[in-house]
Amino acid sequence: MSQAEVEDTYAEAFRSIYAEVLITARDRRWLEHAIAAATGNASSSILCDCEAGLDRWVGPGGDESFATPDGRPGAIVQFHIPRFRKDRAPALERSLLVRLSQNVLTCATTACFNLLDTDPYFKLGRKLAFFGDGYQFRAVRHGRKVWVVPILGGEFAIDRRFGYRDGLMGGNLWYLGRDLDAALLAAERGTAAVAATPGVIMPFPGGIAASGSKAGSRYKFSVASTYEAFCPTLRDKLGEQSRVPAGVGSIMEIIINGHDLATISRATQAAIAASIDTPGLVKISAGNYGGRLGKSFIYLRPERTAGETR
Repeated sequence: MSQAEVEDTYAEAFRSIYAEVLITARDRRWLEHAIAAATGNASSSILCDCEAGLDRWVGPGGDESFATPDGRPGAIVQFHIPRFRKDRAPALERSLLVRLSQNVLTCATTACFNLLDTDPYFKLGRKLAFFGDGYQFRAVRHGRKVWVVPILGGEFAIDRRFGYRDGLMGGNLWYLGRDLDAALLAAERGTAAVAATPGVIMPFPGGIAASGSKAGSRYKFSVASTYEAFCPTLRDKLGEQSRVPAGVGSIMEIIINGHDLATISRATQAAIAASIDTPGLVKISAGNYGGRLGKSFIYLRPERTAGETR
């Protein structure tokens, strides 16, 4: 079986600050509802308030080597804000407050715990607990200091403090396929491998971005736009300005955010290995801006070493 070409290039990641949250529920059904809601509309920092996604399922029915505080099924979720934003910490706190209060507190049987024991931190539990209208109270549950909010379904418990630290956003892979089916199948195989790598998330729907973008636009009100040079249907119209190789009819992209450069690099190599033999896949590449966006480079060729420029 022939293998797709792996281009000698790199994905250009940029720094973020991120929070890592553990959500638990009575069973997988209600846990999935909470995760879907809490990570909704969080695909791209272009217009979303943050980029969020599922890292992995833990506890019963998931990675059982990770014991949840309450012994129930759990999910680890990451929330990222670009570090270049001047209001990055307040923006991350607001994203957490909105999403945990509106999408986790409201979901039946859930509880919420912090996974980053850092200083600085947000007093997020206290702020969410004001929903209790004076009936909220502090307690110790499962050996943790929490706020408890009486709700119609019973009680909602949330850790008092939530930490945050530096992370990375924007790791990516491009799958150039002979047609839509080939590009999508390769990307699906890649996302499965990334999902099996702890410490990373894929914020786009199903882990795949069908509309990769470039910075800037001919319209002043837009900060990003379609990457026309890589749109297969524009190849004839653009002529020599098109960068779509012959024989490529569709391109799919995976975006990877995570703890650090080493973690995203592991996920990238796992995705390449899982998808390189996909029938109809012509090439695996990545998007970068020559170091103008970020200083962390994730090389696709294994003989290269991921690194940071200053």
